Amino acid sequence: MASIGSKKHAPAAEKAELIRQFADDIKAERIEVIDVHSKTAMMDYLVVCSGTSDTHVGAIADKVSDRLRDLGIKPLRTNSGPNAGGWTYFDFGDVVFHVMIEEKRQFYDLETLWKTTPPDPTLVD
Repeated sequence: MASIGSKKHAPAAEKAELIRQFADDIKAERIEVIDVHSKTAMMDYLVVCSGTSDTHVGAIADKVSDRLRDLGIKPLRTNSGPNAGGWTYFDFGDVVFHVMIEEKRQFYDLETLWKTTPPDPTLVD
């Protein structure tokens, strides 16, 4: 399990870990959990993974969403569905989950963007 860090961010860390596990269960590829709580006030964690096709992206998104909903965790926003175009996301408030086909993932490279963003000194931990 990922390191949870401070107690304040534990629920978000646990939610991110659940998302990682559920995505792994349906064979998502290159799953990354990125702690961004010191970089933005928008979220604490970003979870990014790849699917091998639009169908696989949809299946990953549906499975993770269904499993979280069974636990009482519902997204605030999403762009899921047949018109998502190879990139689906779920905004759970403290965790944002992206499922992308590999080509889009490489083009947008969210991991590098967030990993190289410096901490925001105005954020209080």
